[in-house]
Amino acid sequence: MSEIGAQVDLSHPTGRVWRALTDPTLLARWYTEVEPVAGRPGRLLLYTAGLPGFDAAVDAEVTERREPGALVLRCQEAGRRTLLSCAITPTAEGCRLVVRERLEHGFWPVEQRARREQSYRQALTGRLPAILDWLAFQQVDLQRDQGPPTAEMPLVEALRDVPAPAGRWRRTALLAALGGGVLVTGLTAWVLLPSSPDRAAAPDPATMPPVATTAASSPPPRATASARPTRGAPRGSARPSPSASATPSRTPTASPSPEALLAARYETLATRIFGYTGEVVVDNPADTAARDWTVVLTLPSGSTVADVSGADWQQDGQSVTFSGPAVPAGGSQVIRFDVRDAGPFVKAPEACAVVGTPCAGL
Repeated sequence: MSEIGAQVDLSHPTGRVWRALTDPTLLARWYTEVEPVAGRPGRLLLYTAGLPGFDAAVDAEVTERREPGALVLRCQEAGRRTLLSCAITPTAEGCRLVVRERLEHGFWPVEQRARREQSYRQALTGRLPAILDWLAFQQVDLQRDQGPPTAEMPLVEALRDVPAPAGRWRRTALLAALGGGVLVTGLTAWVLLPSSPDRAAAPDPATMPPVATTAASSPPPRATASARPTRGAPRGSARPSPSASATPSRTPTASPSPEALLAARYETLATRIFGYTGEVVVDNPADTAARDWTVVLTLPSGSTVADVSGADWQQDGQSVTFSGPAVPAGGSQVIRFDVRDAGPFVKAPEACAVVGTPCAGL
């Protein structure tokens, strides 16, 4: 038996996630269209033929339904039988949704299984959070024939359309008359007042009497006899002996470490209203494996990282540090992560660097 799956941490309550998971209209918005099979209670038809990793529509039977925590379906698709389970568990920031599909009968090619799992991951981390955000603000357009969700802003009446009370006009006229009188009085006073006298001219320096200065003459100092220096024996100065200059020895140039040659590139894989899914690929062009490496992201204030694959991680404020296994020589390491952001227009980190070298793509 083989199993595929995906999970996502959501900043929404379990009831809202359960609604998006079980309401056919909402499910069609973020995953696929679904309709009940006539005359067969508990049977559903999921139109998954056009999704990556699916060969045909899925005939599903609900085998377990525990609101708002668990939903289990037994699925038939193109000769394969699978068991699809969805589990919702509360967390400190909302809830976690885990989707698992286990093959019970048939065969999954490796490539098809990978594309099917990627389809689940993109739906959970991209389209589902967007629908939940719209539900949270009650701005979702659930009419399928009207295109994507749209929001209407409330209209604000102009103040000019609101009639003012009669007493207000009388007060306004009285204040205007008083203001006009004060203005006229001020202008009259400004015209009639004499101008300020000119400043007294400064005296001409040429007419000022010179200041007599007297210098007290002091008698010349008397010369005092100084002691004659005694003649000492001349000291012979030793000639410096020539010293051989040391020839500098050549030091071998150290080759850069494989960590210093690492390069990384960033890409936003999916976006939603309040967050996005990002990917960093670390490349090692060196001939040896790079073991001690870190990738540091700088996020806007209020952003948090979750659902990380491909590396260990730690967040400290706006800084997120990724580290992981050694990057093989000539190989790469792929890091995927989900970002929850308080702003609706942030779709990428502010900065990204691998061992101090900026990432490409930002």
